[in-house]
Amino acid sequence: MIKSQYKWNVKNVDQPSDEAKKLGQELELDPIICQILINRGYEDADSIQNFLNPNPDQLADPLLMHDMQRGIDRIEEAVSNSEKITVYGDYDADGVTSTAIMYEALDQLGAEVEFYIPNRFSDGYGPNVEALKKIIENGTTLIITVDNGVSGNEAIAAANKLNCDVVVTDHHELPEQLPDAYAIIHPRFPGSNYPFGGLSGAGVAFKVVTALLQEIPQDALDLVAIGTVADLVPMTGENRVLVYYGLQAISQTARLGLSALIKEAKINPEELDEQSIGFGIAPRLNALGRLNDAAPAVELLTTVDEDRATELARDVESQNKERQELVKQISLEAEAQADTETNRNSQTLIIDGNNWHEGVLGIVASRIVEKTGKPTIVLNRDSTTGRAKGSGRSVDGFDLFSALDGHRDLMVNFGGHAMAVGMTTTIDNINQVREALEQEADKQKLSEQERSQVKVAATLNLADTTMDFFHLMKRLAPFGTDNLEPLFRFDPDSISGVKVMGADKTHLRFKLGQNGKSLDAIAFGKGSLAKDIQNGPNDTEIIGCLDLNVWKGRSTLQVMVKDVLVSGTQLFIKRTNQLNQQMFQKPGVYLFFHKKIMTQLLPFIGENAQGILFEDFSIQQVNPETVIYIVDCPDTIEDLGGILKQVKPSKIVLYLYKKQPISLLGMPERAQYAKLFKFVETHRNVDIAHQMDELAKYLEINRNVLVFMIQVFFEVGFVQVSQGLMSGAAKPSRVDLAAAPSYQLREQQIETEEKLLLSNANELKVWLQTQLV
Repeated sequence: MIKSQYKWNVKNVDQPSDEAKKLGQELELDPIICQILINRGYEDADSIQNFLNPNPDQLADPLLMHDMQRGIDRIEEAVSNSEKITVYGDYDADGVTSTAIMYEALDQLGAEVEFYIPNRFSDGYGPNVEALKKIIENGTTLIITVDNGVSGNEAIAAANKLNCDVVVTDHHELPEQLPDAYAIIHPRFPGSNYPFGGLSGAGVAFKVVTALLQEIPQDALDLVAIGTVADLVPMTGENRVLVYYGLQAISQTARLGLSALIKEAKINPEELDEQSIGFGIAPRLNALGRLNDAAPAVELLTTVDEDRATELARDVESQNKERQELVKQISLEAEAQADTETNRNSQTLIIDGNNWHEGVLGIVASRIVEKTGKPTIVLNRDSTTGRAKGSGRSVDGFDLFSALDGHRDLMVNFGGHAMAVGMTTTIDNINQVREALEQEADKQKLSEQERSQVKVAATLNLADTTMDFFHLMKRLAPFGTDNLEPLFRFDPDSISGVKVMGADKTHLRFKLGQNGKSLDAIAFGKGSLAKDIQNGPNDTEIIGCLDLNVWKGRSTLQVMVKDVLVSGTQLFIKRTNQLNQQMFQKPGVYLFFHKKIMTQLLPFIGENAQGILFEDFSIQQVNPETVIYIVDCPDTIEDLGGILKQVKPSKIVLYLYKKQPISLLGMPERAQYAKLFKFVETHRNVDIAHQMDELAKYLEINRNVLVFMIQVFFEVGFVQVSQGLMSGAAKPSRVDLAAAPSYQLREQQIETEEKLLLSNANELKVWLQTQLV
């Protein structure tokens, strides 16, 4: 059994409502598209048309934004007076694109302009007092922040004292106390009339530049698209327009650095979409700020020197690979910690290590959350300072910020929001923070929270997964937050070709089958489920998005898997003729069909397990979470079938141990029976207890077969055995040997072995599944 990570809320858009059908007819659209959009809040023809047809006319007047005119006036004054302006950015992809947008526009206007990207490790996030002082000492009289500033009270106050104005352009949550900046340009400023509050930092910078230039800056569309996708802001309203046109701009960009970066990332410009930004371009720009200094990212995006562009792009690629390797290494250690018995029994996780690079700990925390479903904080211990610093990520329904906000006395620094935090504590306080987090989990009733819910558009038959349907769904692109790519549920008849992928075996490929149609499926990060899916029953379901796979010029559809559910009993066939102690250490029920074998192995069974003889088994000893181990091979197929028909455990592991299968020897031939009969007629008091080997050699019959034949002869009265001595009966009656119980048992054993031991794994699996129904 594999539990789904999410709760699936299937919307059945393949059964559109009358309203969707009516809108579909009016707009000449497929009703399925209309139903999806109705479910997302677009309930009339105009809103649907606007959504499906992004247009520059949908961009709001930038002057509606709070303090926009005041900020523009100050910038124009600085340009006219040849004042030195510094654009103060941020070290992530949104921050460097915001910086590049603002810097290029000011340069175009003839301003004396520089940019400054704070260092994550020495400056921290947002305006830094010492950094601003140095900037001002260098002659700057106007600082424009991009993608930061609304929380920079102290630094901006220091700038004011030094007679330097600060124009803040930001999109982050507004604190209760705002800085005393010359202007605060923000799309969600209280009381302002700006109609769309979901802009990224790059989006706000883009709007400022639009107001400065009094036209849409076409050459900044590529940058604003990157910043918007990278920052996971809503892919609706203005953002949808900016990304829609920005993707076109990126595919034919004249930026030498961006072109070089796309080449290094092995992105095909003709196939470029929002995922190319999210998984290709943005992580590479982020890598610089995570590991070192992000300033070269701005230079990469703005350089007009082809050689320098190539050099910078290669450096970015190199640092991204370093970032990937760091994440991989730290994740392995973090996952091992998460899998300890203590952490498996915890509601939350605090994982810490030595010499872990602090710039990637947020990524690692996200991976652990994805893997465990638990709120997770990952910390690096610094023995020289005695501090532990890192990042935390949460799950839906658990406010990580509020959980720790009341325990600031245990921390040196702390900040964030419900789903993500950054923090520094002392090494000595780690356990106290861990205990506090567990207590807060109890207070917030984390254990009672339902799994995060995902909306699933519909259940699709594989026959419906056509190229036309795929292109129909693509009309909803570009996808992102609040406009997710539609998920579909698949309930295949079969799963085959399960293979792990990737250098570290973390990804999975398999094939769905249904009524003769097949479809490839790719599951990133789910390599650990390979055996579970391979050994699962046919009642395996998945949810995922349809995707296009292009290989050697041929395009085929595939499913990008988001979640997997195996609701039946999983079967692990591990037939063996050798047993060892390690095979009996896991929790579960170890079922034996032969008392002699059970007696030998009971001492090796682990503390959290029990050994049960077949004839003593009862259904009460098994629950849906139990794992049953079938240790030895039963004598009859009915014995195993009878057990399987009673139980519905999560997993059955079949060792089916038999040291030497009887079926390999078969039943004795008629001539062998005749040879033995003739011998016992003429020999009395044969010492079979000590001379069985000599007798077998004399009769040229396998020893084990001979033992069986003597047992059959004894049961039908052909021989008498007393105190280990065998003699032929004086006047044996004519009897059918098949009437002997040993003869009948051997026939049953051979039939059972052929079914359980000699059949191929797929045949056996099919039979086992029929017994579990």
